[in-house]
Amino acid sequence: MIPARLFKAGALLYAAMQPSSPGIGENRDRKPMNDATPPNRCRIVLIAPKDALAERIAAAFEGGDVASLILPENGMDEASFQAFAEQIVPLAQAAGIAVVIAGDSRIAGRVQADGIHVEVSKSELAETIQHFQGKMMVGVGGAKTRDDALELGEARPDYIFFGRFGYDNKPEPHPRNLSLGQWWADMIQIPCIVMAGADIASVETVAVTGAEFVALSSAVFADGIDPKAAVATANAMLDETAPRFED
Repeated sequence: MIPARLFKAGALLYAAMQPSSPGIGENRDRKPMNDATPPNRCRIVLIAPKDALAERIAAAFEGGDVASLILPENGMDEASFQAFAEQIVPLAQAAGIAVVIAGDSRIAGRVQADGIHVEVSKSELAETIQHFQGKMMVGVGGAKTRDDALELGEARPDYIFFGRFGYDNKPEPHPRNLSLGQWWADMIQIPCIVMAGADIASVETVAVTGAEFVALSSAVFADGIDPKAAVATANAMLDETAPRFED
């Protein structure tokens, strides 16, 4: 039985990652995605790609509103990943951007990240949320079907991510991620992040689904792209065309 409290009362309920948002931080005291007052529309989550330089990631922070940065391990060993995160975390947090460490909760604690991202079973997710209650937000990925997503949603993560790190190599978002994101955003209180494509204009495609967050990686950090300009362009597109959420 899926708990009724997972489902939205209306067609679109704004649930950005702020402590007062419905379905987020309920009975928990976790840090918000971004302490600044967020725009009332789909927001950007950056995902650091493999071999990304700290300087290029930091440059993206200057392009305007960014809710969060997810740092995957990207094949690095533990020491290298921790050293990389130690460079990035304070820069992001100083810019008001929450940092989520993917996979390694120990490193997340050591670098004082704001959250962790996991791809685990429902039971493991529930244990992780219980363990980090009041300390870090916990997000989850890995759902490939509606049933997968609902099962993970029963554990009440802070967000669900539709996509795969490092697979945004086509201009448009993957159709399955768009479909899952639209269905989830229409039905469920827990915010979702949908992976965009390699074309910065694909943020508009994601925003139309009603997803609270659009993830950008290669569209911002690929060779030859100015990260600051790319984020600024994405924000301008979202400001102009993204649907506004209800208060």
